[in-house]
Amino acid sequence: MGGPEKTPEAARPRGRQSPPTERVVQVLDYLVGRPDQRFGLSELARALEISKPTCLGILTALADRGYLTRDEVSKTYGLGPALIAAGRAAQRGFAVGPIARTHLEKVSTEFGTTCTASGVIGDQISVLEVTGPIGARRAAKVGQVYPFAPPVGLMYVLWGSDHDMDSWLGKEPSLPVRLDRERLWNVVRECRAAGYLVESLDPVGQRLHTLMAGVATHDLPPEVRELLGEMVSSLGERVYLGRDISSDDEHPVSLIAAPTYDAEGHQALVLTLYVGGAITGAEIERRAAALVAAADAVTAEVGGRSPVRGL
Repeated sequence: MGGPEKTPEAARPRGRQSPPTERVVQVLDYLVGRPDQRFGLSELARALEISKPTCLGILTALADRGYLTRDEVSKTYGLGPALIAAGRAAQRGFAVGPIARTHLEKVSTEFGTTCTASGVIGDQISVLEVTGPIGARRAAKVGQVYPFAPPVGLMYVLWGSDHDMDSWLGKEPSLPVRLDRERLWNVVRECRAAGYLVESLDPVGQRLHTLMAGVATHDLPPEVRELLGEMVSSLGERVYLGRDISSDDEHPVSLIAAPTYDAEGHQALVLTLYVGGAITGAEIERRAAALVAAADAVTAEVGGRSPVRGL
């Protein structure tokens, strides 16, 4: 009797494939495997068995975004600086994620709610860790991505440098947005001083944020983008300032967020604690203190430090 019959490779079930995407991955894999070499269009097309027009389209798109470089003299392609930035961001995110999870689990247990750790990887915001009560409906999922462009992503530059803030504001908006600069910089100053952010509960805004997960908004028809933009508050409008919060009164809160920092004092991850209801100002402070303590512990464990800011 022979052993179990092997299933031919071609007959094995596979997930849905995207040939155009696979060809892009082929190009990147080939060049990543040969980081010290450069290749011309014909060489790459022949080695990867891709037609020259298709290969040229892929190379041009990757070079335009900085993932590859093109030597105008030799007409050859090699790895680009955007891959370095993406690799470092991914390495930092995946390294810090498990550490963040340990501390977030304690906060989730104390308050019986969902907590997350997320960060900017490439040109997207990625959810790296999610903790919360077993069986509870999670407010986010690991692997969810969002566009990192106004009006989405304020908290990922809020505790960084002014240059980081200006660079983010200079991105093409993912949706039309109103900019109240005075309000925005008040939010920046107060959140930097407090060490955390408190976002108000806005059911429409929350639903829109959920719907935007994984969506490339620039692919939406202009009229749809404009309509969605009308549903989004002005930048910083949904953030509570200190004067907005009274210790005894209840305030509808969506979430509380706090930053972690790397060894250079740059903002790394954002930790969030979901509320999703009305709580008193005193309770906001209690939950914020627990989240900030968790963020500080993560920063310490990765050898990070808080930034030194000028006046």
